[in-house]
Formats: sequence, structure tokens, C-alpha cells
Amino acid sequence: MAPMATHVITGAGSGIGAAVARRLHARGDELVLHARDAGRAKELASEFPGARTLVGDLADPAKLSWAFSHQTLPDRVDSLLHIAGVVDLGPVGDLTSKSWLHQLNVNLVAPAELTRHFLPQLRAARGHVVFVNSGAGLRASADWSAYAASKHGLKALADALRHEEHGNGVRVTSVYPGRTASPMQAKVHQQEGKEYDSSQWIDPESVATTILMALDLPADAEVNDLTVRPGR
Repeated sequence: MAPMATHVITGAGSGIGAAVARRLHARGDELVLHARDAGRAKELASEFPGARTLVGDLADPAKLSWAFSHQTLPDRVDSLLHIAGVVDLGPVGDLTSKSWLHQLNVNLVAPAELTRHFLPQLRAARGHVVFVNSGAGLRASADWSAYAASKHGLKALADALRHEEHGNGVRVTSVYPGRTASPMQAKVHQQEGKEYDSSQWIDPESVATTILMALDLPADAEVNDLTVRPGR
């Protein structure tokens, strides 16, 4: 990745996204941090001095184009990092259409829409799109149907995009972390009725290390799929 590269990041407020943003910010790269609303954008701007923000609700991807039309998008994008996500567990017999649509919108449709918006800049920079997926994107377990479906779809999106944009020099990487210590993981444990101990799971910094490795590879190489599992 070239010095002073520009990265558009979703999910920079916590967990893996925050770890990635901190690392890129510390080395002096330009950050464009997505936020769901103006209040969250203000918090991110305070946490990452010098970073720009981009406001739009991932839960309502149909309105992202309108939201972006009222803001200034970066002229250059070296990487687009899809790290935001939501999870709501439950058996198929109990999950409502509202829960299904919320997870599909945030985890799948919004990344597709964001990618569409930034493809011209990514092509011009011969940039990189990173989809932070999940182990649930490779296999589905009981009570994980909606989340796993959204993540299986995200894998399909990444695979198709890779084939479509290879000739334009755009690299595409899917990262499949196992359970990672984060607010999302705490919520999962609560939904599972289990006690949460963050020390038992992957540190977000470890996942951030793998993401930066993929970003920083020379242009002659590309990591397509990267699985990260707890080492304990």
C-alpha cells in the first residue's frame, strides 16, 4: 500500500474496525470513516483527528445514494474496508422478517451499494476491497440462519467482484475471523445465554494485523480468502 493511502472504513467505532482504523491512522494514512448518523460521525472525528467522515445508515441502503449526494466523497480510494456488521440470533421459526432484513441490509446489501459508489475511485487507484466476513460465512449453525445467510451472500459478492474487477487491477479479499473479542461477541454470548470472557477469543488487533498484511502486499500478489481462528 502506497504511503498516505486513503481508506474508506465502515465499523471503525469498535472491535476489528477500530483496531484497523487505529493502525492506519497511526502510520499517517488518510481515513474516511463511515458513521450511521451525525452524532456518531462527531465521535469518530474526535477519536481520529484529521479523519474525514461519511454519514449514511447501512440499515437503509436504498437511501445511501441520496445521503452521499449531499456530502463530498473522496477523489481517491486505495481501499474500501467493509467491517461493520450486525447479528441477531434465533431459530428460523422465531426470526421475523424485520430481523432478516436488518441483517441482510447491513451485512450484505449496504456493502454492495458502498462498493458500487466507490468503484470508479478504486479502479483509478487500482485499489483493494476487503470484506470482513465471519466463520458463519462458510458454514451455518442452528440459530445462526439470518446472519449466516447474510455472510454467505457477502462471500458471493466478494467472489463475483473479484472476477469482475481483476482486469481493472482491483484486488478483493475476504477475511473470515473466528470469534473475536468485541461488543458484538458480548451480544452473541448474551443471546446464547453464556458467560462472556473476552480473554478466550481473538484480540481485534490480531485480526487487524492480518488485514494490513493483505493490504500491504505488493501489487503482484493478492490474498483472496483469509481465515483467522482463536489460537487458544
